[in-house]
Amino acid sequence: MTGCCGLLGNVLWVVFGGWLYALEYFMGGVFMMLTIVGIPFGFSLWKLAALALWPFGKTTDVERVTGCRVIFNVIWVVFFGWVIALTHLLFAALFAITIIGIPFAIQNIKLAKIALWPLGTKISSSSGTLPI
Repeated sequence: MTGCCGLLGNVLWVVFGGWLYALEYFMGGVFMMLTIVGIPFGFSLWKLAALALWPFGKTTDVERVTGCRVIFNVIWVVFFGWVIALTHLLFAALFAITIIGIPFAIQNIKLAKIALWPLGTKISSSSGTLPI
């Protein structure tokens, strides 16, 4: 969704709660940055915060990860990822109940996918790619 519809979707998303998602991801990134081990997660959470603030018109691709990223992603899934992804899926189901909320449900599903496996995910838009 790009152009006028994407802009309208993003503005409505921010007004009706997207700013809260972005704030939570940003604050989570700040707390992760306080530890040496959490720094990669902190950077990923900040990029997720940018996506959560303005999600329409962006696509995500999970690339094959190896080495430390696999270990970090497994640690992430066990301790944090499943809860965040489950929350996004719950909100996606609630939005999907109403016809007008289906675009927001799709964005929550996109965020759930990335919240589950953040390291190695690329966020693409018409202006470029943000590797996580």
